[in-house]
Amino acid sequence: MLSNFPASLALVLKSEGGFVNHPSDPGGMTNLGVTKKVWEAWVKHPVDEAEMRSLTPELVGPLYKANYWDACHCSDLPRGVDYAVFDSAVNMGSGRAAKLLQAALNVTADGSIGRATIAAATAADPVELLEAFSLGKEAFYQSLPTFQTFGKGWLNRVAHVQDAAEQMMG
Repeated sequence: MLSNFPASLALVLKSEGGFVNHPSDPGGMTNLGVTKKVWEAWVKHPVDEAEMRSLTPELVGPLYKANYWDACHCSDLPRGVDYAVFDSAVNMGSGRAAKLLQAALNVTADGSIGRATIAAATAADPVELLEAFSLGKEAFYQSLPTFQTFGKGWLNRVAHVQDAAEQMMG
C-alpha cells in the first residue's frame, strides 16, 4: 500500500497552524501542532520560545512520522482512515486515537493498534468506520473542561478531517 503520510501531514499542518501560546491550552507553547514538551523530548534538550517559533514543516515531519503516524500503524489502515487516526493522534495523543479507533471497531480498546485492530479496520466498511470514529472524537472533545473555549474549533476540525478522509477514500 502506498503511504498516505505526505498528504496527511500537509493536512495536519494546515489544521494545526503556526505558533500559539494560549493561556487556556494545557499544551502550552505550540508551533505547527508540536508542543514545547514534545519538541524538547524529541531534540533531547530544553528549548526556548525562539526555537519553538523557528520550527518548520521539514523539522517536525520526522517527529510526526515516528510519534504519531508510525505509532498508530497508519500505513496499515485503510486510506482516509489512516489520515483521520493520524490527525487525532496529533491532536489528542496516539493512545487516545487508538482507543477511539478500537471503540469504533468494537474491539478491545487497549490504546495500542496491533494485528487485531488492523484486521478489524481492514474488514470494516471504511465510510462507516470513519463516521463512528468521528462521533467518538466529538464525544471525547465534548467531555473536556476546555470545550467551552476550544470546542467550536475542534468540532470544525472533526468535520474537515472527515470530509478530507472521505475524499481520500475515492
